[in-house]
Amino acid sequence: MIQLSLYGTLGCHLCDAALAELAPLASSVQVSQVDIADSDELMARYQLRIPVLQRADTDAELDWPFDLATLMDWLADCLREEA
Repeated sequence: MIQLSLYGTLGCHLCDAALAELAPLASSVQVSQVDIADSDELMARYQLRIPVLQRADTDAELDWPFDLATLMDWLADCLREEA
């Protein structure tokens, strides 16, 4: 299973949209939501970029906006390994 972190914050409608884009991949990805409001460091890094996805295996980041096709391309190597 692919491990992802979704950096965002409470009440972020774009974060909700990002989660909706991830829904079709629910059997292949595990998403941990990280509230950037809980950390000054995360706020400084992400406040103007959220939502941001980060892969646990490579630390690669994908900034919003993204759609399912973009996600599939970004995760392609991992999805092939799991198939």
